[in-house]
Amino acid sequence: MRKFTMFFLLFATLTSCNYFQLEEKESVASEIIAIVNTEKLFRTDLKDVLPNNISKEDSIVLVKGYINDWAIKQLLLKKAEANSSLEDVDEINTLVKDYKESLLINSYKERLIKQQLDTVINEDEIETFYTENRENFKLNTELLKIKYLHFDNNIINKKEFISLFKSDDIEDIEALEKQQLSFKYYQFNDSIWTQVDKVLLKLPFSKENLLKKTKFIQKQDSLGLYLVAIKDVLVRNDIAPLSYIKPTIKQMILHKRKIEFIREIEKILVKDATKNNNFKEY
Repeated sequence: MRKFTMFFLLFATLTSCNYFQLEEKESVASEIIAIVNTEKLFRTDLKDVLPNNISKEDSIVLVKGYINDWAIKQLLLKKAEANSSLEDVDEINTLVKDYKESLLINSYKERLIKQQLDTVINEDEIETFYTENRENFKLNTELLKIKYLHFDNNIINKKEFISLFKSDDIEDIEALEKQQLSFKYYQFNDSIWTQVDKVLLKLPFSKENLLKKTKFIQKQDSLGLYLVAIKDVLVRNDIAPLSYIKPTIKQMILHKRKIEFIREIEKILVKDATKNNNFKEY
């Protein structure tokens, strides 16, 4: 075994080096570059191994590693086959058969779904689903309707920005948005729900402070000034608002349609097979 291993490594090294020196000719397309017992590795087997624009030295290392991995796999496979019982082989064959059948069936189902399933979901359907399943949409995180602003301490228009931020006028918010390049972080749309944990990544406030409705709070540190206004708060176990949960509801409706569609296909298949005497139950 040791002699074989030495021979294999020497052979693999020489052939992997020579691999890059041979011209691309059809006559060498089937060149054997490694052998383990009766299994052969051909030059053509390496065509998809090497990435483009790789150096010769890196190519040699990569090919040698591939050949070594291939050899180990073949040696282990031979040992496994020699030491497997008939029951092991039968069980593996059954698993392979089941897996192949599952892949084929699932692939067929996905093709049918892609071709025939209606994926358009209207607002009425979403609202109905939400109303009928409200208790299933309890929050597992806190949500905020918040606007915030963070800028450097040395900014020139500090007082103006604070005044604009405190205002509820659309024109003032638009004026702030025009200055967005001056800010580090900002969110001016306080009509959308935002997870409190995402806000905490950008603002140096405690969660307790952020979970309180407030017209205006500010904080200053070495990194700058932070302005915050919290319009509304929802805590854990509150019912999630429709606007926040809508993408999830769409996925749930679509998933339900897929299940119903596949069940209908299965019923049709059984009905047709029975009608054509391709399926009989005794």
